[in-house]
Amino acid sequence: MIGGEGPANPAWMQYGTWLTYAEKLGALCLLLEHRFYGKSHPTTDLSTENLHFLSSRQALADLAHFRTVMAETRGLTNRKWVAFGGSYPGSLAAWFRLKYPHLVHASVATSAPVHATVNFPEYLEVVWRSLASENAECPVLVKKASDILVERLKDPKTYDNITKDFNLCSKLQIQTEMDSAYFLETLAGSFMDVVQYNEDNRGFEGVMGTNITIKVLCSVMGDASLGDPYARYVAVARLMMDTFSTKCLDTSFSTYIRDMTNTSWDGPAAGGGRQWVYQTCSEFGFYQSTDSPNQPFTGFPLAYQVKQCADFYNISAEQVAEAVAQTNEYYGGYDIRSSRIVFPNGSIDPWHALGITQDIAPDLPAVFIKGTAHCANMYPARGEDLPQLSLARDHIYVLLQQWMKQ
Repeated sequence: MIGGEGPANPAWMQYGTWLTYAEKLGALCLLLEHRFYGKSHPTTDLSTENLHFLSSRQALADLAHFRTVMAETRGLTNRKWVAFGGSYPGSLAAWFRLKYPHLVHASVATSAPVHATVNFPEYLEVVWRSLASENAECPVLVKKASDILVERLKDPKTYDNITKDFNLCSKLQIQTEMDSAYFLETLAGSFMDVVQYNEDNRGFEGVMGTNITIKVLCSVMGDASLGDPYARYVAVARLMMDTFSTKCLDTSFSTYIRDMTNTSWDGPAAGGGRQWVYQTCSEFGFYQSTDSPNQPFTGFPLAYQVKQCADFYNISAEQVAEAVAQTNEYYGGYDIRSSRIVFPNGSIDPWHALGITQDIAPDLPAVFIKGTAHCANMYPARGEDLPQLSLARDHIYVLLQQWMKQ
């Protein structure tokens, strides 16, 4: 199991579909934390200079070395290794098999965004469709609310009320486009997170708020007794704050810059925030902008996201574009040429837009699961799982069984 853009969670050594597979196939399970995340500190701090040692290809080299040394020390040289990962580690699982085929026999690359792109407006387009799959009116109401809010931001006289409405930690201050973009992105983030992980069985990871689903958000947005769409949007924000026991909402862009430019391992963004945004600037892009008309939100355009690369790491917009092109050149984007990699994705998950959702070849199959979200097949099975999710888990097992014989 490949670790990703945060601390490796030991709960995955107790729960998860991969353990069911391992038990049936009689396999040893190992989980490797990704360099620069969690407690894996290869440098004295997170200075931009030191972050040059953080990249997906370096992570693959770590995996290759780990796999080699583990095989030697545990006497596992002639055994078959299978890589598992979800989201960014899903991409790593695919690329590990692609770049080190002599070290990995097969991979399960779940919800893997294999195509790098600077601008990723499709993310919010899928958010629209996923909200609409619950109720056609739901994303329309979210858009109305978002439009009302954007309109109010034009008049500083509304700021006191907005501050009260959303229970902000300090009075709303909007001096620049960046300030308003950060504020609007923070509020939209609630919807984005809920959609991305909708109905995922993530409780074992210690995640809060798994009970807040698309159904819950859309029922609040559809509740006329709360007032106009703006008032319902406020209610959603309040519901999220209650769920996560947030005392107040910090939407200050200057605080965010301060946190993100703190290079200490004890800094507020050292759990992974500073590192992951660096990887988006230096390798992937993936910026979830509001640049498409077919989505519910306004006000956080691509320029706002790319400017952070310059603010935090001195990486220019041209350098971001260059880096993204380089990533696709190195890994092949959607055009992966390999074998024995399965690509599961969920239709509700916005990340499926950058993933493999149709078979590339018989030994590079896709498993597209209608009605499920991000990495759903990796989480522990439960009674209320959709039948197509249970079937997908079984299908992946059958593939592994076949591949183990090859």
